[in-house]
Amino acid sequence: MTPPPPPPPLGRPRRKDPAAVRPALDDAELAAALDALAQGRWIVARSLLAATGTDWDRRGHRLMALGAARTGAVWAREWQLAEPDSPDAAAFVAAAMVHRALRGGEPAEIARESCLTAARMAPADPTPWLAALLLARATGTPDAREHAFDQVRARHPGHHHAHHLMAACLAEHQQGDTDDPLHQVYDFAAWAVEQAPADSPLAVLPVVAHAERYRVLAAAGLEPADPVASGHWATRRARQAMKTAFDWWLEWEGDSGHPRGKVDLNFLAHAKFCEGRLAEAAALFHRIGPYVTAEPWSYPDRDPARAFRAARDTALRTT
Repeated sequence: MTPPPPPPPLGRPRRKDPAAVRPALDDAELAAALDALAQGRWIVARSLLAATGTDWDRRGHRLMALGAARTGAVWAREWQLAEPDSPDAAAFVAAAMVHRALRGGEPAEIARESCLTAARMAPADPTPWLAALLLARATGTPDAREHAFDQVRARHPGHHHAHHLMAACLAEHQQGDTDDPLHQVYDFAAWAVEQAPADSPLAVLPVVAHAERYRVLAAAGLEPADPVASGHWATRRARQAMKTAFDWWLEWEGDSGHPRGKVDLNFLAHAKFCEGRLAEAAALFHRIGPYVTAEPWSYPDRDPARAFRAARDTALRTT
């Protein structure tokens, strides 16, 4: 199958490059809620979450972005004081407390209790457990991470963000001084794909697993700091994973509207660029537009927007 044609080269009108890391990605309603939150108007977030309903992937994406806002914890508590029985307010508090804990501004135990409180108020909602998984990745034990992931999956088996977080957790298990082709993160990704429907975006998870392993290996000095100089994407297993994921995108992704679709496209474009498949990378850059994600462009220790722009410009220039 022939990939979509790459976009035209960048020209004068695009000198002021809009590519930047945006927590909302292409969710305009979420972006508006984040802007309102920065101005102290939490009522917009309230309306947004009410409208999101039980679209669990979208709810998770929106709550994690709202919780990560610097003023998120202040306005989440304000909302909870006004509506102490609101599960949405409790979930917002949980997400905000977790992000504060990750920034060192809140004890992890308080953040964990906020997650459990929110989970009790909305037993069917996987989002408080998603927040707990995010916290456990940084501060918890392997058992705590597995428990949180299992709780998410029990409520929404195909939860996109939770699978990405679990892949990142598993990739951080390092034994020896080389990459193990039988590493558990690769098995996890393959298992997740097997369990998911054919049209599930979890088809890209094996590519995510390879990027997460590169992050860990590069941080340990076992791979070059420049991912293009690494042979990590040249192995037979990596190439097969990338081909399968790219074929899935051509067949299924299109304009699916998945709230974290741009995350998958960034991982896939990064992999294709590192592999040297510039025409395919260019097609993906065209679909990504200005919506850069920090992962994996920041791996192992780079400015993500700058790394994205450099890769995109190279891919478009040579195709």
